[in-house]
Amino acid sequence: MAVLPIRISGEPVLHSPAEPVREIDDTLRTLVADMYETMDAAPGVGLAGPQVGVPLRLFVFSYVEPGDEAEADVVYRGVAINPELFITPTSTEPADPDTESEGCLSFPGERFPLVRGDAAILRAVDLDGEPFEIEAEGWLARIFQHEFDHLEGRLYVDRLDRVYGRVVQKIERKRGWGVPGNAWLPGVDDLDA
Repeated sequence: MAVLPIRISGEPVLHSPAEPVREIDDTLRTLVADMYETMDAAPGVGLAGPQVGVPLRLFVFSYVEPGDEAEADVVYRGVAINPELFITPTSTEPADPDTESEGCLSFPGERFPLVRGDAAILRAVDLDGEPFEIEAEGWLARIFQHEFDHLEGRLYVDRLDRVYGRVVQKIERKRGWGVPGNAWLPGVDDLDA
């Protein structure tokens, strides 16, 4: 397994729809193992194929939903290959910066508030080609929506309102992002995502 470079906003693979996975083979299994290692090293809660330069419709995720005194934590960790995502409508209220801010490994070191659907249903296949479905709420639903956007060629910063969009543009100019050729390597580069 290897930690892979994560592409930064401006890389064409991040801004184009990904292609379906046509075959689940050892090459894909190695890619998925490398994606898990990269996501964990970053650290992140999700990572899509385009973020590591692979224009395929797949993402990995890892999220722990905290339990309480009566129930244990629930761990969600897996790979979604050729996913479909069904999302509840988003609120028309502005995003709460304290509870609805998210970040992205392809726009590292920044967080911005973004309204997402409260719930989602993820349908995909796993590395054995077996179909599965997860009904998600809260942060897990947000993670699925964020990663699915990557497969559509969209970053979360593309969805921000005009005020935050201007801030994003300034950050891109200042850091030299927004053009091809930028990437960072978790565990090597000093970036906080």
